[in-house]
Amino acid sequence: MGSMKNLTNAKKGLILLAVAVLGLTAGCGGDKGSAPAQKDSAKIGVVQLVTHDALDAANKGFIDALAANGYKEGQNLEVDQQNAQADQSNLQTIAQRFVNNKVDLICAIATPAAQTVANATKTIPILGTAITDYKEAKLVKDNAKPGTNVSGTTDMNPIDKQVDLLKTLLPKAKTVGVMYCSSEVNSQLQVSIMKKIAGEKGLTVKEATVTNVNDIQQAAQGLVAQGVDVIYIPTDNVMASAVPVLTKVTNAAKIPVIAGEPGEVRKGALATIGIDYYKLGYQTGLMAVKVLRGEAKPQDMPIETQKDVKATVNDTAAKLLGITIPESIRNGADVVQ
Repeated sequence: MGSMKNLTNAKKGLILLAVAVLGLTAGCGGDKGSAPAQKDSAKIGVVQLVTHDALDAANKGFIDALAANGYKEGQNLEVDQQNAQADQSNLQTIAQRFVNNKVDLICAIATPAAQTVANATKTIPILGTAITDYKEAKLVKDNAKPGTNVSGTTDMNPIDKQVDLLKTLLPKAKTVGVMYCSSEVNSQLQVSIMKKIAGEKGLTVKEATVTNVNDIQQAAQGLVAQGVDVIYIPTDNVMASAVPVLTKVTNAAKIPVIAGEPGEVRKGALATIGIDYYKLGYQTGLMAVKVLRGEAKPQDMPIETQKDVKATVNDTAAKLLGITIPESIRNGADVVQ
């Protein structure tokens, strides 16, 4: 009798536990307007390689996505915002800071930033943005199934559409100068793709590489001396941070610049067909929400792309260079002055 009574009491205990668990589950589900199931507080680190329009926009988009989904800074979210100012030693210090502070997640903005934090930790979830090819940068095993603690969004731009834009705006162009930072692996990848596409369309490509912004003026003057008809710059962090240095040389020579992303156009390049970095950062933030809620892990999250691209043209640059932007391009484009 005693053992039977104990068994009965045990069963009752299990039933009560099950009811309690079901009650908690129902409470967490709620309606669509309720707060998401999440930690009482989350601590994340954000490391941005350098200050320029594209990376700034991606950073803002990332934070806005978190806030829109219940992770609000100063309430239940602590954000350690760091900018490395394009300095590798700064990147390493920041990465170690995040590891020592045991952040719940790291957002790495631009390839060198992601590579540095990925070298510093194999356990803290890392989501990257403004990165062209994760596999090429050795951040993941495969872009479709990362297999590491890294995932995120790619800013691979529509290079084929950009070359078509170049030919539409400059139908007489025969020689294209390309400028990029030699140490940025994703810039190398973009230029490789661009050269192949340009060759197929009958264009000759001349390259000039830089290591920092101090090299840009001389490299641009070198391309001008070689008689290029137009200069193309990819989504390159060094170039993006100093477009006015480039256009000071090219405008004087009446040579237009076709850019890899809209921020470069806003700073003086002629035009691009590119992605929206704010939306890219926001998309990355949505991925972070899934990780913080425990709904997904980076190793299983495919690298995400942005499907929507559109033209951005600079009217001031067009007038200075004597170039007419066709209505077919102007319609639906972002027109900046």
